[in-house]
Amino acid sequence: MTAPRRPEAARRGRDRRARTILPRPGAPALTGDHRPTTAVVGGGIAGLAAATALAERGVRVTLHEREPVLGGRLAGWPTVLADGSTVTMSRGFHAFFRQYYNLRGLLRRTDPGLRRLKGLPDYPLRHSGGLHDSFRHVPRTPPWSALGFVALSPTFRARDLVRMNPAAALPLLDVRVPDVYAHLDRVSAHDFLRSVRFPAAAHHLAFEVFSRSFFADPRALSAAEMVLMFHIYFLGSAEGLLFDVPDEPFPAALWDPLAGYLESHRAELRTGTPVDTVEPARDGGFLVTAAGAERRYDTVVLALDTAGLRSLVARSPRLADAGWRERVAGLRNAPPFLVSRLWLDRPVAADRPGFLGTSGFGPLDNVSVLERWEGEAARWAARSGGSVVELHAYALPERAAREAEQSRLVEQLHRVYPETRAATVVDARHEWRADCPLFPVGGYEDRPAVRTTDPGLVVAGDLVRTDLPVALMERAATSGFLAANALLERWGVTGQTLWTVPDRGRGALLRGLARAGGDRRRQAERAVPATGRFERDDVLES
Repeated sequence: MTAPRRPEAARRGRDRRARTILPRPGAPALTGDHRPTTAVVGGGIAGLAAATALAERGVRVTLHEREPVLGGRLAGWPTVLADGSTVTMSRGFHAFFRQYYNLRGLLRRTDPGLRRLKGLPDYPLRHSGGLHDSFRHVPRTPPWSALGFVALSPTFRARDLVRMNPAAALPLLDVRVPDVYAHLDRVSAHDFLRSVRFPAAAHHLAFEVFSRSFFADPRALSAAEMVLMFHIYFLGSAEGLLFDVPDEPFPAALWDPLAGYLESHRAELRTGTPVDTVEPARDGGFLVTAAGAERRYDTVVLALDTAGLRSLVARSPRLADAGWRERVAGLRNAPPFLVSRLWLDRPVAADRPGFLGTSGFGPLDNVSVLERWEGEAARWAARSGGSVVELHAYALPERAAREAEQSRLVEQLHRVYPETRAATVVDARHEWRADCPLFPVGGYEDRPAVRTTDPGLVVAGDLVRTDLPVALMERAATSGFLAANALLERWGVTGQTLWTVPDRGRGALLRGLARAGGDRRRQAERAVPATGRFERDDVLES
């Protein structure tokens, strides 16, 4: 039985200030025998969003995915354990925050009530020094969310608050895109936090969580990206910092149903088919070569990861223009990360949370106990009497010794959950990857936008500039829909309605304070050529 459709406004979430972005008006769909064709290159979130919006409106879509499965960085694949169990391995835990309006809208195509997502009761953080933070009891509506976090957190003590520099923190109060990049893209996340003089424990335990979500060292990450994250999850949105997770592995919960949905709209899904080249055709379309065969399409969506986009554009020397190709060639990947999943012969303690963020435990950034929410892991744990534990390490050294880092992660697990020392590892899987985008200091202007100089060629993915307050998985989904909308406009068809968190500070007083601080900062910056006395950190710390 099909679930009843909910009003569109209700799908945004609980925040009544969420911003609605309407597409250009047009026909509801294309009809007839000569409908346009689109090749979507990449089957991750961005490509699936683009393919969905296009196929729903009558475009003839062919989706090319290099891997044998859909999902991109959220893909899953079967593996057989030493005990004979067939289980699903993936690249690990992902939090589906309630602010992810457009990603959740994509998932509603096959799960209108989002029943395949399960809410975790808390977002706990733990420092090796013994401090714990939690977002469970923090108010969700700004500014009470920030005030509540400070009041409840043991990392903010009275003497620490006195030492902070509130003037340097004013940009957090009124984040606007793309203005935040103009002001902060040339400052590192590390230096911005240092200028605010957050307590050291809060710096490591809470705020580095945001920066390391980009799989990057805070010294290499643009402060604009971290401040935008702070706005999306904390000071700009009333959705809060609690999140949902799929109740089964990614293929079963998310991508297999969506693949069926796309096929019901006559989309062709060509998995296991990497694209070799994309070249402009003489008639204005594109020639796409994949698996040794060349096919013509009217339009193309490039929904690839950073390395994939770089490589395909290098092999396709006539795409867009030379300046665009040069900027794509300069895109960088974030450092490598490691996901270790362990199937243990005995359970972890019953009070261990499903997810725990960590700081000060060497390379270990978080620990997940999968049977707390995932059905497949829970069934294995029930059969074996054990636990399925997953460990993440972000931003590892480029030449890290793999076996040594894997051993270090397990050692840190024993520190965090001492009862695991006595457990035997029934089997383990380790995923080493280095394909996430890096958002370096000063790199915003060189990132590709959705539209290119060729109106038939658009780009999507979490590496893309959207000029909207979105990040991570939500940026991928949003950019995919924006890419589809750009093409649909050409054919006079209305596209996908989008939502974001508010695109500015939530209160007039806070916005006024932020503007005053910005005016003061710009006055200081204008003094630089005249006096030469200010460095960037001096401006931030003044």
